[in-house]
Amino acid sequence: MTAQIRLYTRKDCCLCEEMKTTVREVAGKIPVQIEEIDVDSATELKERHGSEVPVLFINGRKAFKYRVAAKELERRLKRGTL
Repeated sequence: MTAQIRLYTRKDCCLCEEMKTTVREVAGKIPVQIEEIDVDSATELKERHGSEVPVLFINGRKAFKYRVAAKELERRLKRGTL
């Protein structure tokens, strides 16, 4: 089963760019489906996540907020997909 990653971000966010880079790095090693969502694209998302981005969900469950290390993301993905 391929893990589903949903990443809530916004433009001009250095933490968001950092997390996107980490996710892409890990996605090169472990098959995942990635969906990136700009929280500023909808009022509901902006209200829900506010300035608390980036937020990363794995298979519908909140997994990380603000930062993630590649090794930790790999570990979570392997645990969730095996």
